[in-house]
Amino acid sequence: MTGAAWIEESGLLSGAVMLTNTHSVGVVRDAVIAWEHQKGRLRGWSLPVVAETYDGLLNDINGFHVKPSHVFEALGGAASGRVAEGNVGGGTGMICYGYKGGIGTSSRLVEDHVVGALVQANHGSRHQLRVCGIPVGELAEKSDLPDRGSIIIVLATNAPMLPHQLRALARRAALGLGRTGAVAALSSGDLFLAFSTGNSLDKGVEGNHTVTALGHGLCTPVYEAAVQATEEAIVNALVAAETMTGFGGRTIEALPHSLLRGP
Repeated sequence: MTGAAWIEESGLLSGAVMLTNTHSVGVVRDAVIAWEHQKGRLRGWSLPVVAETYDGLLNDINGFHVKPSHVFEALGGAASGRVAEGNVGGGTGMICYGYKGGIGTSSRLVEDHVVGALVQANHGSRHQLRVCGIPVGELAEKSDLPDRGSIIIVLATNAPMLPHQLRALARRAALGLGRTGAVAALSSGDLFLAFSTGNSLDKGVEGNHTVTALGHGLCTPVYEAAVQATEEAIVNALVAAETMTGFGGRTIEALPHSLLRGP
C-alpha cells in the first residue's frame, strides 16, 4: 500500500484511496499525481494511497491493461450514493473463497456516527467460508483453487477519532475477516486502513490546530460496528459477484445464492 508510511508518520490522509491489481500499482499512483496536478489540487507533492490484490488467474496481469485514462475516469466519476459491488473496478478479476470475488461494502450506525467498510475480496479457500457462523464452504462443492490471494479492507467513519484510535479501529477489520473463515494464509497480503472525516485540516497543519477526540468509552461500539460491517461487506462482495471467464479461458463461478437460503 503506497503512501502508508506518510499516514503512519503524520496521522493524515488526503485524496483518494485507489484499489487495483498487483502489477498496476505504479501506473495508478503516477496517474493520481497527474490528475491532481491537472485539477490544481497538487500542493507541492503527493504520496497517493494505492493498494493491490493479485488477479492473475483471471486477468492477463502482465498485459498491463490498466492505463492512466482509467484512473482519470475513476477519479472524475467518483460520487456519493450507492456503491457498485462485485465485478467492478479493482475487484473485476478477484477470487474469494474459490468463488468469484470483488468489491463489497457495508455500514453501521453508532448513535450519530456512521462506520463504513469497503473490501476488495480476493482471499481464502472454499472449505473455509463461513456466513453468519454457518460453514457454507464445507457444504459446497469442493474447489482446487489455491488460497493465495489477499484482501484490502478500508474502514471509514465520521466519528472524530485520532490516529492512534484509527490504528486500533483498522486492527478490528481482522476480526470481521476471521468471522468469514479466513486464516491469513502465508501468501495472503491482508491490508487494512481506517480513516475519519471527523476532523478536517483543510486550512493546513503548519500552525496550531484544534481537533476533537472520541471518548475512550465510546470506542468499543465503533469497533463492534467495524467488525460487523467488514464481515457483511465480504459476504456482499460474494453475493454481488457474477461468474466470469477470463484470461486463458479460466472460468470462476459465482457463489450459488441457494447455499445461503434456509430450508
